[in-house]
Amino acid sequence: MGTGERRLKRLVVTGDDFGLSRPVNEAIEAAHRDGILTATCLMVAAPEAADAIQRAKALPGLGVGLHVVVARGRAILPPAQIPDLVDADGNFDDNLVRAGFRYFFLPRVRKQLAAEIRAQFDAFARTGLALDHVNAHNHMHVHPTVFGLILRIGREHGMRAIRIPYEHAPGLANTLFRLWADWAKRRLRSKGVQCNDAFYGLNDTGRLDRTRMLGLLARLSDGVSEIMCHPATEAWGEVDPKAAHYGFADELAALLDPEVRRAVATGGIQLSNFRSLIW
Repeated sequence: MGTGERRLKRLVVTGDDFGLSRPVNEAIEAAHRDGILTATCLMVAAPEAADAIQRAKALPGLGVGLHVVVARGRAILPPAQIPDLVDADGNFDDNLVRAGFRYFFLPRVRKQLAAEIRAQFDAFARTGLALDHVNAHNHMHVHPTVFGLILRIGREHGMRAIRIPYEHAPGLANTLFRLWADWAKRRLRSKGVQCNDAFYGLNDTGRLDRTRMLGLLARLSDGVSEIMCHPATEAWGEVDPKAAHYGFADELAALLDPEVRRAVATGGIQLSNFRSLIW
């Protein structure tokens, strides 16, 4: 982007986990129709993926990306094809660190991982939806093996944008994460794949209520920003225990809040999804 373009505040507001449950799907539809939500990301093997796809086809302005799942979720390939990735029920490892080490060090696991990621891209293509962007569940695409596979396989499927989930915070770990983010942005752009300049919502995961949303909008950076949220109309029976504390309904209320909508309208903020941005 040129200097003049970077003075614009262009904002993608993404509801994650589309297809995970009916309350998530309902919230994403409502937040797009009546609020500030502009994009979502589909979990192609999730329990309510078919319902999500049906809703998305009735919402032409909603940017739908692929939410690649390689941990804490269900695979799309049968367990017999990826026995080193999933259990007998087709579920990935819930332990992100253990999964990450296995993806990095074990060639047979990497081969199965590539097959599963390709299958998820293929499943998304079969929906007939335009691929808005790509990211990964639990931000697993920051893992170098997963990132490399998504970049290679995604480009074969017409991928044009990837989320970079870096949000500033104090501490050594975040400084190291910033180094990864800078490297990833350079690599993506060298391959013709775009990404957000700034990212918000990571530090407020599961608690992005009206007050926090207004705070983010007030300090939004120039350039292309993405705000990640997790709206749902209510909790559901199969919610991941690690997300049981999330304020799903509060996040939906924030996306629909009239004051939040006014803050966008009066703050020089251009709402968009990834595919409609002028890069």
